[in-house]
Amino acid sequence: MSGVWLLRGMRGDGVLTTIDVEHEHQRIARRIFGEAGFAASRTRIITGRALDVLPRLADGVYDLIFVDADATEFGACAEAALRLLRPGGALIVNGALAGGRISDPTARDVDTLTIRETVKAIRESDDWIPAVIPAGAGLLAAVKR
Repeated sequence: MSGVWLLRGMRGDGVLTTIDVEHEHQRIARRIFGEAGFAASRTRIITGRALDVLPRLADGVYDLIFVDADATEFGACAEAALRLLRPGGALIVNGALAGGRISDPTARDVDTLTIRETVKAIRESDDWIPAVIPAGAGLLAAVKR
């Protein structure tokens, strides 16, 4: 689970905040975090859709935001990340290569178009230092200036 790897890389007093709409995923995450030796106080698991929860989170206090959501939500999540991250914080978006469709100009489905728009907006923004990493489904990594 990616949350365990994130916790292992965090400072000892860091708190991992996760958002998931699926209660079963949350139950499993709690169990895995505990089995990995992390105290419950090291995690904050919030129930809900990311786009409903993100507006309620504090501005400029997060070091990393990892988005593994529906592609149609990438743009909105990236906009929220700009507000939530402190300068030097990183945004990581999973699926940035759209299963190989991103480079296919004939691919015009909603997911691919949304991913292209999000990558382009971040690339052209003065607020981010971006890179696309061609691993797995592709990762968009951007550091907030």
